[in-house]
Amino acid sequence: MDKIRVFLTDDHTILRDSLTYLLADEEEIEVVGEAENGHQLLKEAKKTSPDVVVVDISMPILGGLEAAQRLKKILPKAKILILTMHTDETYIHQAFKSGASGFMVKKAAAQDLVSAIKAVHRGETYISPIVSERVVQEFVRSSRLSRKAIFSDKLTLQERQVLKLIAEGWSSKKIGQHLNISTRTVETHRANIMQKLDLHKVADLVKYAIRRGLVQVEP
Repeated sequence: MDKIRVFLTDDHTILRDSLTYLLADEEEIEVVGEAENGHQLLKEAKKTSPDVVVVDISMPILGGLEAAQRLKKILPKAKILILTMHTDETYIHQAFKSGASGFMVKKAAAQDLVSAIKAVHRGETYISPIVSERVVQEFVRSSRLSRKAIFSDKLTLQERQVLKLIAEGWSSKKIGQHLNISTRTVETHRANIMQKLDLHKVADLVKYAIRRGLVQVEP
């Protein structure tokens, strides 16, 4: 099986080196290049044709969000994973508007980067758990919809359990361990849930779970 070709972009050499080291032992992943700013990313990415591009938001010369927009025009099939210290919802919306498939907080990289890369490569939308929680809280504050609505019978019992945990920001691996099922089974449930509900983003699953009363969050 072909390896996932990953390109790293961050203006801090130490961080790029750390990420490269983190990914070095992954048999399914290969780091094919790196850049310290958006301008260099656009130049080098053409040469390496990466599958997944990890991009920081705050960089000199050309920032990550603008670089992401330009990159999607050059390499439309490449998946973009934003890696940043920012958790403000404004950045989250801007990131996905720029064409990103994932949004990861830097402090979670050591634990979740590999899973995030694989998720966006599969065509999924990835959001760090801390960001998922923020999306939930913001939705609750802005929504007057009842959380006592009867849950749709489109989903099986286990699919409902998986949806609840996804909405709470759990990773597929952690969900599998909690429900005593394989990670692959969790991912199959995730795909079935999205298909049945005609939803395509994690944020939409979160909102759906709240509307149906599956996730209990204090406003």
